Amino acid sequence: MTVAVFCILLLVTTTLKRAGLSDLVVEPGDGQVGVVEIQGVITESRDILNLIKRFRENDDIKSIVIRIDSPGGVIGPSQEIYREIRKTTPEKKVIASMGSVAASGGYYIAAATNGIVANPGTITGSIGVIMAYTNFRAILDKIGMVPVVIKSGPFKDMGSPTKDMSKEEKEVLQAFVDQAHRQFVTAIAEGRNMDIDHVKSLADGRIYTGEEAVKQGLVDRLGNFEDAIEWAGQLGGIQGSVSTVYKKKEKLSFLKYVMESTFHDIVNRITRQNIFGGYLYRPETE
Repeated sequence: MTVAVFCILLLVTTTLKRAGLSDLVVEPGDGQVGVVEIQGVITESRDILNLIKRFRENDDIKSIVIRIDSPGGVIGPSQEIYREIRKTTPEKKVIASMGSVAASGGYYIAAATNGIVANPGTITGSIGVIMAYTNFRAILDKIGMVPVVIKSGPFKDMGSPTKDMSKEEKEVLQAFVDQAHRQFVTAIAEGRNMDIDHVKSLADGRIYTGEEAVKQGLVDRLGNFEDAIEWAGQLGGIQGSVSTVYKKKEKLSFLKYVMESTFHDIVNRITRQNIFGGYLYRPETE
């Protein structure tokens, strides 16, 4: 390595560290657009929140693109990401780019941005909430197993697969679903500046193509990821070519890669069966 090349690499590394971008991949260009990738089922939000915040606070990043390829996920993380984007849009423009699917919680997140770009065949919408479980009571009766439950309150074990759901329990869970659905509809109406009655008419759980979503006002433009980058660059005032900034991919050991890939594949297969009706509901023990 020549002295000149070494000095250039040292200068670039020092600049990136000063800018807080040392763990990011920065492509060459005249102005920087931060890219936040949301892939697969949404079950946590910490890393995404941190990256959005870093991009918001870094003066070198002129605007942000949220790249979504997700069927949705758990309610809480989707709402947290929505909130962080809403905190960002007054300071920097944020554009959502939809991949093959951006439905349910994935659409919830997109609704918080300044604009949404989808492919004509993108699967989106699925505005709704669902709870689902399989009841094993009949099987237990056949094999003679009797569940024993000690609980602190009448509703602590509602939704248990070992007993039939009572009318009162169903009413409690239905009220929960209705409340979460109202939150979803309200967030879309506020984020998209849409009439809430129109959103309600679209929020029956059905999915839409990107083409239909544009007609219904759920999406702004048809285009691919590069179109979203270009739009974000324009909104960010970038003159010339756009430099995209990504979070570096974590390097996994072969064993960890296989284990995590298998786990995520199983989770995706299970949740995709239910997710298009709305969020994935994940009951907690506490």
